[in-house]
Amino acid sequence: MGRAVVSELLKRPGGHEVVAITRTPETLSGPVQGRFGDYDRPESLVEAYAGLDRLLIITTVDPEPGKRGAQNVAAIDAAVKAGVKHVVFMSAVGTRQEEEPARGASYWRGEQHLIATAPAWTILRMNFYAEAFVQLAQAALGQGVLPGLAENRVAFVARDDVAAAAAGILIGDGHAGAIYNATGPERLSGAERASLIAEISGRPLAFRVITEEQLRAGLTKAGLPAGAVNIVVSIQASFAAGAFDILTGDVERLGGRPPKPLRDVLAGALKSPSA
Repeated sequence: MGRAVVSELLKRPGGHEVVAITRTPETLSGPVQGRFGDYDRPESLVEAYAGLDRLLIITTVDPEPGKRGAQNVAAIDAAVKAGVKHVVFMSAVGTRQEEEPARGASYWRGEQHLIATAPAWTILRMNFYAEAFVQLAQAALGQGVLPGLAENRVAFVARDDVAAAAAGILIGDGHAGAIYNATGPERLSGAERASLIAEISGRPLAFRVITEEQLRAGLTKAGLPAGAVNIVVSIQASFAAGAFDILTGDVERLGGRPPKPLRDVLAGALKSPSA
């Protein structure tokens, strides 16, 4: 996501300077200033954020309960200490007050800390990645069924479209105090997702509602570690609760282009043998 946002920023006119903060700044090239920064080493972040007018904080995928929430708070505190004027925080749609190890707990903690401490802030909540769903689709084809804890609808969004929306916030004006939701162009049910996968891959696939116990047992049997099992179950529970059933025009409004449908993302990864 970080690289995608940098790429979007470099395409935009306006004479802005782009600073990319990473644990591996030596891998960066082109007209980007690379700085070392590590969420687990907060002292590195204050130096990395020095002199920035606007900053985008992207959360990690650390599976340890409580770890991401602590990283989010540390990054926000470092930004405030460094004097960053406007902090943009990337969160997830449906974020609400939850306790660890729930999926949204770290986002909620980050959002609340941002609002309470940053001089100016914007929150960009993203729907479920279309690219992440590709992995679920591939696994489903291997099993012959797409499972879910309930019939539900999700407005999957492509990573590059979230990046375009983030870039639009960073170089635009009038976004302070706003909470946006980056979504794809349509809400698809479990059955519709299964039908789409089958159509693109040329292989039959059905959507099946299962229990949480069945999901946990299947994931454990497949060899996933406990942390990964908890994450998958939490995501599926969020699907079932309707957390991702949010559709907005924010990607086009902020990013300057309409978001890609899930079909386009799936088609690049799942190809019918007859295609």
